[in-house]
Amino acid sequence: MKLIAPAALLTSLCFSVLANDNLQTFQLENVFDLEYANQIEMTNDGKTVYFVRNRMDIKSDSKVSNIWSVDSSSKQLQPLTSGVHMDYSPVLSPDQSRLAFISTRDGSSQIYVKWLKTGAVAKISNLTQSPSSLQWSPNGRQLLFSQFVPSKVSSPINLPGKPEGASWAEPAKFIDDVYYRADGGGYTKPGFRHLFTIEANGGNARQLTSGDFDHGGPVSFSEDGNSLYFSANRHADFKLKPTNSEIYQLTLNDLQITALTDREGPDQQPQISPDGRYLAYTGYDDKRTNYENTQLYIRDLKSGDTTSLTADFDRSVEQIKWADNSRGLYFSYASEGQTALAYQPRSGKRKVITQKIGSVSFGRPYSGGDFDISDDGDVAITLADTQRPADIAIVKNGKTQRLTKLNDDALGNKQLAKVEEIWLKSSYDDLPIQGWVAYPPGFDSSKKYPLILEIHGGPVANYGPHFSAEIQLFAAKGNVVLYMNPRGSDSYGKEFAQTIHHNYPSNDFDDLMTGVDALIGKGFIDQSKLFVTGGSGGGVLTAWIVGHTDRFSAAVVAKPVINWISFVLTADFYPFFADYWFPGKPWDHIEHYMKRSPISYVGNVKTPTMLLTGEADYRTPISETEQFYQALKLQGVDTAMVRIPDASHGITKRPSNLMAKVAYIQWWFDKHSK
Repeated sequence: MKLIAPAALLTSLCFSVLANDNLQTFQLENVFDLEYANQIEMTNDGKTVYFVRNRMDIKSDSKVSNIWSVDSSSKQLQPLTSGVHMDYSPVLSPDQSRLAFISTRDGSSQIYVKWLKTGAVAKISNLTQSPSSLQWSPNGRQLLFSQFVPSKVSSPINLPGKPEGASWAEPAKFIDDVYYRADGGGYTKPGFRHLFTIEANGGNARQLTSGDFDHGGPVSFSEDGNSLYFSANRHADFKLKPTNSEIYQLTLNDLQITALTDREGPDQQPQISPDGRYLAYTGYDDKRTNYENTQLYIRDLKSGDTTSLTADFDRSVEQIKWADNSRGLYFSYASEGQTALAYQPRSGKRKVITQKIGSVSFGRPYSGGDFDISDDGDVAITLADTQRPADIAIVKNGKTQRLTKLNDDALGNKQLAKVEEIWLKSSYDDLPIQGWVAYPPGFDSSKKYPLILEIHGGPVANYGPHFSAEIQLFAAKGNVVLYMNPRGSDSYGKEFAQTIHHNYPSNDFDDLMTGVDALIGKGFIDQSKLFVTGGSGGGVLTAWIVGHTDRFSAAVVAKPVINWISFVLTADFYPFFADYWFPGKPWDHIEHYMKRSPISYVGNVKTPTMLLTGEADYRTPISETEQFYQALKLQGVDTAMVRIPDASHGITKRPSNLMAKVAYIQWWFDKHSK
């Protein structure tokens, strides 16, 4: 039976499933009240922070965003844009007098410029495709961006004999590309992303790159503005080796492109130092593993010498930014579920600036966040915790000060789940495992509570002490919620992440069960009401769990992989999955693929198991869900399938889909409470 969540059914679920007599707890409909900040741009003097303020629009069931500013001293907030649309990617001009941004206000994504002194705003582009990676030239006269350029294709077959005025079937669709569909984008049109410039006062865009390669991401101009540096994979075999990118230099007078790096592995985020002498970038040597630490490299453009500044650092470098004096760089990284910021001099010891960068994901508690640096070293960050989505804060002289309180109106009167950090030693090998427990509002340790084990995706990713609408909603229904970073998660170093290389799922199961056992041992968990759920990689582990234990009363498997062979042969990014997650192609390693596939253990499943996936998911296609659903039906297991119409792998992109996801999961658990 096909189950869907139309508006009427969702409304009934909101009241019948998650209604709560205590109006002071976080409820489904409160999802539309949430806001969060991201995409920070700080003035050189550190006095003003520009940011994107995101909110949920209940009428369009979508996220809308506008650009605001906050004074770092007075905390005065001011809107720069408004309206029910998307304004994003704010970038200050070199002289700080103008702010460029991208907006959908006229129905398509276009480039706009705002003059900060007069308040005047002008649309300077009339593009046929959406721009991205917006950046000013050093002289402030031009803006650089990337844009998709469609390729001209013709069908190899033209059917003869069609009479004038006849109505025939829609023509067959001919596909011969390696990547022919992408999660969140559907079936792709042929073409490639290229770099363009446009005059800052408006005009026609000039295409800088060409060829059948994608160009985009962060771009950096030389000090004199005569050339720029970018990352791309321009190798002949780029389709089958998608991570092998290089850093290139493009001279603007003749559009000649020169490769500056040449190694097997990704080279990304090129940034020229303010004095023009050094090129910084990130990357690693590709060893075909499931994980490698991304390192920070620096090249002296005079001598050509290249050095890794983080070879001794057992974490992955994320965003990077030069200090104004060119003596070092700031970089963010994830460590033990938190996002931190460090300063790394060109030579010498690095210094941790803050460990309080907050996640800009509010659905589930993934790490992440944004930052920017003033000329004097003041740091603007997104600040979040378990009780609030991301705000803007400033770190000055080692002290952190919150500048905005975007959700005090929505959450200030709510009793939220308190979140506690735990560390455990895995029952398999005593490997230290970190986790967090969310306690329901009004928690009383003398009482018994249902337990929900919620598992993150990835599988190389991490949860942390961050706000999560889903965790809060489950806790508001009286559940204790446990979420963990089992082996294979990142933010704990290379060895920890690589424990699941060609070995997933495996002993991550033991790590998760150790957490469940530890909470049961505290005496406040009702062992007849143990539940488990997770999405993507968490869906894989949930399906694996019910094939290896009957201890849970019910499970919800969201957007899973059930059969690794069919996954590799249907997922959108299949060349990567086949080469990095497995020892070889499926037909050469059938036993290995099937040993790690939850479908191989479906004969053991007795746990009532519901499946939930977006119908437009091309990362873990819904055919994976259908396989497990039909297998469970054949086994006589109590099962159901929830299909979210038009939703991709990111099911909760639309607020009502987040509500539907939580409501269906809670309904299934309530149905199977003993």
